[in-house]
Parts: sequence; C-alpha cells; structure tokens
Amino acid sequence: MGDRYASFANSGPGHALVKRLGLPDPPRLRRDAALAGPVLFGGRPGSAVRDALTKLGADVIDTADPPHGALVFDASHLTDPAQLVALHEFFHPYARSLHRSGRVIVLGTAPENCGTTGHAIAQRALEGLTRSIGKEFGRGITAQLVYVTPDAEAAAESTLRFLLSGRSAYVSGQVVRVGPGHPPPPAHPDRPLDGRIALVTGAARGIGAAIATTLGRDGATVIALDVPAAGDALAAVANEVRGRAVQLDLTHPEAAGRLATHLPDGVDIVVHNAGITRDRTIAKMDAAGWNSVIAVNLTAPARITAELLDRGLLHDGGRVVGVSSIAGIAGNRGQTNYATSKAGVIGFVRAMAPELIGRGITVNAVAPGFIETAMTARMPVMLREAGRRMNSMAQGGRPVDVAETIAWLAAPGSGTVTGNIVRVCGQSLLGA
Repeated sequence: MGDRYASFANSGPGHALVKRLGLPDPPRLRRDAALAGPVLFGGRPGSAVRDALTKLGADVIDTADPPHGALVFDASHLTDPAQLVALHEFFHPYARSLHRSGRVIVLGTAPENCGTTGHAIAQRALEGLTRSIGKEFGRGITAQLVYVTPDAEAAAESTLRFLLSGRSAYVSGQVVRVGPGHPPPPAHPDRPLDGRIALVTGAARGIGAAIATTLGRDGATVIALDVPAAGDALAAVANEVRGRAVQLDLTHPEAAGRLATHLPDGVDIVVHNAGITRDRTIAKMDAAGWNSVIAVNLTAPARITAELLDRGLLHDGGRVVGVSSIAGIAGNRGQTNYATSKAGVIGFVRAMAPELIGRGITVNAVAPGFIETAMTARMPVMLREAGRRMNSMAQGGRPVDVAETIAWLAAPGSGTVTGNIVRVCGQSLLGA
C-alpha cells in the first residue's frame, strides 16, 4: 500500500493546502549514492576531517555563500561549556541555506574519552544540538553526531560517506561512535563487498529481501535463509542476487549444526534479520506467543552466532548486524514479547562487540521505525498513519533504508564502527 497522503502533499495543490493548514509535510527524500554538496566545513583548525572529506570526493568549500548541500563541523576541540557558542556562530547564519535533503554532521570526542570534566560536558552537549537540528531544519535534512577517537579521523571515511549520501535518507538524529584503527579501503569502491560471503536470515520478503539485494549489489555472495514455508519467495530472491537459498527453521534444536553444512567456506557477514510478531498485551498473551517470539528474534541469533564462532566459520574481520526495533528502545503497548526480544538484540550487541574486537569482527544493530512493508500495510489505518507521521520526515521509511544502513556497517571501511545501535526511523518521536 502506498502513502497516498505523502503523494498528495507533494503535488502542487496538495503542498499548498498542507502548508496553509499546518499539516505534516513529508518531503521527497533523495536516496541515491551521490554525496551532498557543496560542503561548508567549520570547527577545529587544521582538522583532519576536512582531508577525509576531500578524499571521499566531497566538494568542500570555504566560502559561506549559500546554498549548501551539507554543513560539517568538527567540535572535538570544544573543551569547556563556554566554548559551545561556536556552534551557534557556525549554524545560525546557515540554518536556512541547505538544499532539500541536505546533511548536517557534527564530529566530536566521546565523553568517556575526554580528559577533563569540562571537555566531557561540552562533548555530551553535542547530542542535544544534532537531535534538535534534525527536528528543526525539515525538508528531508538529516543531522548526525559522530564521535571519533582522537587521531583516528581517517577511520571515519566510510561513515562520512554514508551519512553524506542519499543512502542515509531515513537516518537522522543518531550518534555514531568510530573507534581507532585503519580500515583498508575497498579494492572496488562500487563493489566494496567483492569476495565476501553474506548470510541474511529472513530473506524471503520485505526488509530481508532488500538486505539481500543491497549486499548483492555491493558484490557479496549472498546466502539467503528463511523458513521452508517461504521457499518460493526465497528462491526468487536468491536467484535475483545470484546467491544461494537455504530453507531452515532457526528455532529447530539442530538448526545451528544444519546451517554449518551450508557454509563450507565460512561467512564474512551475518545479518540477523529473521523476526516474527505475536502481538497481545502481556495479560492476554499465552506462553506459546511469548516463547515463539523470543526464540526467533533473540535466542536464534545468539545461538547461531555462537555456533559460527565455535566452528571457526565466522571469519576474522567479519561483520555481525542484528535487526532490533524502536520497540526495543521505547517499548510498545501490546508488544511486550517483541520489545523484550528486540531490547535483547541491543544487549547482544553491547556484550559481543568488545569480545570480538580483537579479531576485527564488528557487531552492530539497526533499529527500524515505521517501514513500509506488507506487515505495516495490514495495520489499522489510524495506527499506520501515526507511525508514518510521528517522525521528523513525516513519512514511513522503505526496506531499502534499512538495507543501506546495514550495507554501510558491513563495508570493509567500517571496521572500527562497532557496538552501535543505529535507528532507521526518520528520527521517530518515540524513544531516545
């Protein structure tokens, strides 16, 4: 089902009516791979971030003449709350100068890595700035905060490329942490996953199918997995990406061992996308409804990952990405089982990331908000409309928005991005 309101609002007469009545105004979002530009850069003198942007091919300018495609400010040098005035001095004159679907990126130092109390205070304050800008600027403009380990600006190139591109269209108001290191650049920038093997669970339809397609586009050999009942749809996806289809119920007691037989060459990327819902309030929910959701959404990813590690099938330098949900962050009435499982995915990421960093394996999660799928199309109309409008983009996201975020986390250049939970929700009003 399409978003008829958004289509109307983007028509000539509809846009005029929406503006006159003060109704939600969903912009057309740019989703291509091109970097927003020109980029007006400010902040720390001599910042290596500027060099990183130039290396990416961004059109970095010094002139303040608008319009701009992106505003990027390196705030890592702000070591005292009094110095936060520099943020106003940079953003105030240019708040209205950005193109539609423009980008705002602020870089800083994670508070836990600051040497003084004043430095930590100033750096934590950046979160309030970027989240507010994401809600104020409108017109499809996104705003992000990237905490970079000192002297590791080069490691942020993959993240900067994603956040400056149209592929991050439905990601806004997020905080990304980039650790130290020197990830190798991809041999083929247009196909950064060449030579990588990617396992995608729940790949038969919706978000899973989009993930498989996007990773395949980037060069990965995709192993698409889903339950036997989805066999026909799964085969279609696998054929489209020239990958392999595996029919398997991940909750089966022997699932992990059976999966291993389909991975003779191991795997480089594991995307735990498979998930189900059995919605009821906890007062009305039976044990079967609770247990099935926990088993598919949480127990299976943890067990499968452990089995792949124990058998040496997850290669060093690999990527593990779990699909959580804003329900796991904010909770949701009638979804205690689902919210519990998706919060558990966040716990899985937080626990596993430091354990695997020594092997160069990153563990991250995406947390989708309202995404236009067959499942959300079946929601009651008022709930569906609330989901679409209650975010800074005033519209639902697309499965490809989740897939592009996962492709960034899976890229070779994202080897120092680990332990992150990235919401793909258009900056939903729900949760943090």
